[in-house]
Amino acid sequence: MAGLDVEQVLALAPDAASAKAAQGLARGEKWSGAGSSERALWGLCQGSGKKPYQTAVDLSGPAFKCSCPSRKFPCKHALGVMLLSANQQLTETAEPGWVASWIEERAGRAEKAAEKAEKKPGEVADPLAAQQRVTRRADRVSAGMAELENWLDDQVRRGLGGFEQRGYSELSRLAARMVDAQAPGVAGAVRRAAAVVGRTHGWPGELLEELSLIHLIVSAHKRLPELPPSLADTVQSRIGWTVETARVLAEGEKVEDDWLVLGRVIEPDDHLTVRRLWLRGSTTGRLALILTFAAGGRQLDPLPARPGELIPAVLSYYPGALPMRALLTQTAPRLPSPRPGGLNAKQALASYVESLAADPWNERWPLVLADVRPTPNGDNWALIDANQDALEVLPGVDLWKLLAVSAGDPVTVAGEWNRAGFKPMTCWHGDRPVILS
Repeated sequence: MAGLDVEQVLALAPDAASAKAAQGLARGEKWSGAGSSERALWGLCQGSGKKPYQTAVDLSGPAFKCSCPSRKFPCKHALGVMLLSANQQLTETAEPGWVASWIEERAGRAEKAAEKAEKKPGEVADPLAAQQRVTRRADRVSAGMAELENWLDDQVRRGLGGFEQRGYSELSRLAARMVDAQAPGVAGAVRRAAAVVGRTHGWPGELLEELSLIHLIVSAHKRLPELPPSLADTVQSRIGWTVETARVLAEGEKVEDDWLVLGRVIEPDDHLTVRRLWLRGSTTGRLALILTFAAGGRQLDPLPARPGELIPAVLSYYPGALPMRALLTQTAPRLPSPRPGGLNAKQALASYVESLAADPWNERWPLVLADVRPTPNGDNWALIDANQDALEVLPGVDLWKLLAVSAGDPVTVAGEWNRAGFKPMTCWHGDRPVILS
């Protein structure tokens, strides 16, 4: 972190608005009590309230702390104090108490985490008690899945007549029951089915598709002992069983490469913010998904690199029939990358279909489309290739930045595909990546 220049600091901004606002704050008169040490930057920035915002940056991370209400990470104040440092406007001095205590608290947590990581994967203080907990949960899951199977069988016998009136409440009740049964993954699938009811003119077909996938997971759970180990791992994951990080790091498949950051998608929520970071190995061609979570009101960890850059790293993959999610261990500083190669529309869809053959519940798939143009498609947009084949863009996605980069010319676009459409994440203007989301 130490020694970042202005461009590198602005590269940490979550969006263009934050970068612009930070530049406006990168003036000494905006701050009081600002300073730096070998391990931190800090300052007080007056906002709209009576009390100035306390802002600090832990240089070992970097990690950021600010008392402002912004949910962006890092916020404009943290970026502002880093810009002061980049412009050599901070004086090295003793850390205030609130900065020192925060730094020491973070160091303590890191030490505890390191001690915990030294344990063997799966090692617990009381193995018998742990096994009893696993058994009790397995029983709850089995009971919940049996109840869900009976409900699905009832719908086959009754049909969907009148379902528009009763369906949402029934599915919401079932989702709550799956939470009680400690099957959060299935609960999420049932909630998605509930959200379909009455949503569009073709909602019955969409609902049948969602219910079919739920029925498939119920059937797979009944046959769990008969499934190949990789597919059994996938089914367990879709139900909601988790794999310890220590076990993934110790036992997961290891792949070393220079990983191109294809793009990111952030889904904020009152309770949990999720960030998906999609990677592709420059040598192996392997795809990977790095998931990051932050509880409501907390900030996400900083990105290891910007979209369009390379991360020399070793990935440890989670088990499954379609290994995608992974843990990243960075081995060297990030690197610039030229524009990546991509697929046409038919090749892209074929790769998605191939992923479904391995994991029928796969909801999202990263694609890099080569030489496509944004084109109006009714009330929506599509990306059309040189063969005049197209992929529809996810409804509601703002395409103005992509339209400005393309200006009618073909461009390379990386994005996330699901059954509802394509969400662009990054495009390239020549070899220069442009972040779209």
